Amino acid sequence: MTFYLKYRPKNLDELDLPEVSDSLKKIAKSGKMPHAFLFAGPKGTGKTSAARILAKIINCEGKNPPCDKCEQCLSIMRGNNLDVIEMDAASHRGIDDVRVLRDAVKLAPTKAKKKIYIIDEAHMLTTEASNALLKTLEEPPEHVVFILATTNPEKLIATIRSRTTFISFRKGKPEEILKSLKRVAGGEKLKIKDDALSLIAEASEGAFRDAIKMLEQIAIESADLSKEFLERHLFAKGKINLDSFVGLLVKKDAKGLIEEIEGFGKSGVSIESFIEAILERLKSALLFKVGAGGEDIGELSKGSLIQLIEFLTQAKVQISDSPIEELPFEIAVVKWCGNGDETQSKPEPVPEPSSKSDDSPSTAPASKESSVAQESMGIEVNDEAWRMILSSVKPINASIEALLRAARPIAYDGKTLTLGVFYKFHKERLEDAQHRRVLESIVAEVLKSPTRVICTLVEPPARKVVEEAKREPVLTEGKDEDIIKVAEEIFSN
Repeated sequence: MTFYLKYRPKNLDELDLPEVSDSLKKIAKSGKMPHAFLFAGPKGTGKTSAARILAKIINCEGKNPPCDKCEQCLSIMRGNNLDVIEMDAASHRGIDDVRVLRDAVKLAPTKAKKKIYIIDEAHMLTTEASNALLKTLEEPPEHVVFILATTNPEKLIATIRSRTTFISFRKGKPEEILKSLKRVAGGEKLKIKDDALSLIAEASEGAFRDAIKMLEQIAIESADLSKEFLERHLFAKGKINLDSFVGLLVKKDAKGLIEEIEGFGKSGVSIESFIEAILERLKSALLFKVGAGGEDIGELSKGSLIQLIEFLTQAKVQISDSPIEELPFEIAVVKWCGNGDETQSKPEPVPEPSSKSDDSPSTAPASKESSVAQESMGIEVNDEAWRMILSSVKPINASIEALLRAARPIAYDGKTLTLGVFYKFHKERLEDAQHRRVLESIVAEVLKSPTRVICTLVEPPARKVVEEAKREPVLTEGKDEDIIKVAEEIFSN
């Protein structure tokens, strides 16, 4: 028997989430059992286990339910109780399935006090099936109890939610998952230390079931249950040590860091997962610096930690758009190390614009707002930098580049680039989450600093500038001859 089934909670005291245990205890002691429950929460948090425990409490033949000794309790634990019916709504989601259920609930229990229907993934029911089930929930037979379980309660129709007693499940905290793992490890007599179990708890992302499955797989595959082995196994990184990598970051050892990252690619590492793990470690160090708990990692100031977190966060965002998965990570650590130059980690001001003739396109719309903004910021994105941004964006997403031709930079403070956008349509498209992510990635590369991009509507510049921009198709709100072509280009991305 698998660990998860073997060590599945058998009573309310063994449930992993204390607030769920307390709520169900109060309901059981009240003697007034609701006819329908809704267990809602993330996967692997004990919804089905709690439903089976509740079924035992309702039908137990002993004096102190659940006794786990009577025929009802034993058959429910074995999964062959005729009066406890478990349905998977993902595969029985149609109106015909619910009609069969409605006919079946009219029949009295075979042996138990109540017939109990546990409907898993209830949000998968079709609208027609949900409405059919609602009629049964509104006027249920006295001998029936429904327990609906779902990871997406908001997808259930409101009238079903209103007819049920709601029990909220949440992701487990690391210390709660650690407690659950220690119970399993103790039962299996596994020689594994708490620091190794803590790694599993962190990797489980709040799911008790996933944590126990990971522990079982590791126990089967290897006798080595050390923290070091678990780091290699959980991140699928070959010979990788989080502490060692963090140490290289603290030392700003660019060569060592690049060699480690190159090794990740050869051993099938998930770069994104590894960055997340490093960020968790850095977050802990930052909390330590501000006196809010956490754990120190070495001689890094609060400001340095913040800068490193910004670099790695930017790298993680860029991974999905990078042709080489590890490249954004490598660029981030090189920026951080700065080839030994401590000042390199600070954002560098963009060079001042070179002298240009009166015929050159303006770097910003000729408006009072933009002039004031640039003067107050004291930093300017020059023509060369703007052209680099446009040329870098085009091969990645041509629609964004088309939109940017009807915009100009009006302010830059080293962290935020404000774009003056000439038309509302362009502004809305540039503010789309996907477009913004790509644009901020490119801008950060060109300006050599993590940069947030914000857009504001401004008056279009002089006609001459517009004509300059219209050497390429630009989508405007007027009668541009290229509007259809560019619109198709934008919406196709």
